[in-house]
Amino acid sequence: MATTKQFREQIKTLKADFDALKKGKESLLSMIDEAEIPESVYNSNAIENSTLTLKETEKILLEQELARDVSLREVFEAKNLAQVVDYKRGKAITEEVSKELILLLHKMLIGGIDDAIAGRWRKAGEYVRVGTHVAPPPEHVERLIDEIMLEYSSELDKYFLDKIAKWHLDFESIHPFNDGNGRIGRVIVNFQLLRLGFPRLIVRNKEKTNYYRAFDDYREKKNTKTMEKILALMLIESLYKRVTYLKGENIVSLSEYIKKNNLSASAITNAARRQSIPAFREKGVWKIGEGFSYKQ
Repeated sequence: MATTKQFREQIKTLKADFDALKKGKESLLSMIDEAEIPESVYNSNAIENSTLTLKETEKILLEQELARDVSLREVFEAKNLAQVVDYKRGKAITEEVSKELILLLHKMLIGGIDDAIAGRWRKAGEYVRVGTHVAPPPEHVERLIDEIMLEYSSELDKYFLDKIAKWHLDFESIHPFNDGNGRIGRVIVNFQLLRLGFPRLIVRNKEKTNYYRAFDDYREKKNTKTMEKILALMLIESLYKRVTYLKGENIVSLSEYIKKNNLSASAITNAARRQSIPAFREKGVWKIGEGFSYKQ
């Protein structure tokens, strides 16, 4: 399978706009990236069943007091993942994805939570299961990681998003760590995108059912199309957001836009989900540039 021609053309056009508009506006892009960290951390941890809300995640990262007692582990998970996200943002320009980098990121993620397993692959006797999927034995982990890294670096003619989707599917199927595999896997996806000059994307907790289905489709049918579509839609949304900000447009909620222009709420919302209009989410709320002209 491969990313559709329509998505490829859409990404190509948006990337050209993004590259042309960002010159001299690096500080704005940094602000957008930094503002997204709590949302990125919240969603990635929520996929792994953290009970923290987005607002609680924001407060933890700002060192503010919470209104309820939460586990120390969840506090560490939020702070550690935020550190990993911020670290990889700066390193993506100068470093390739390597086993050493993956282990370092894992140590940063799990350090203070379970130091005995932080920054190392699973070892003899350490088996893991995800749903009905039993990951490969620990004795094969490092060899399998070597194989997917070689495949990623050697397939020079393959579309970049297809390569990243395949890497993510393989990495999560290997499940090389005792804990933190999903969060590290999503961090690596963004590292790979940043290396190619793209902005990072957010895999959202509300869409995790489809996200999990992508792994089932791959493990049962060797079908990569579901993951390719997920990543394409999320990347397009991320590009739309940044292009809209870079253009200096007045940004309104999609509900305001619908009301002001007397449009069908269901039609516009579905168009946003399909990314056929330049809509994007902030803290779970769909938004759009006020000046966008919708053609019915």
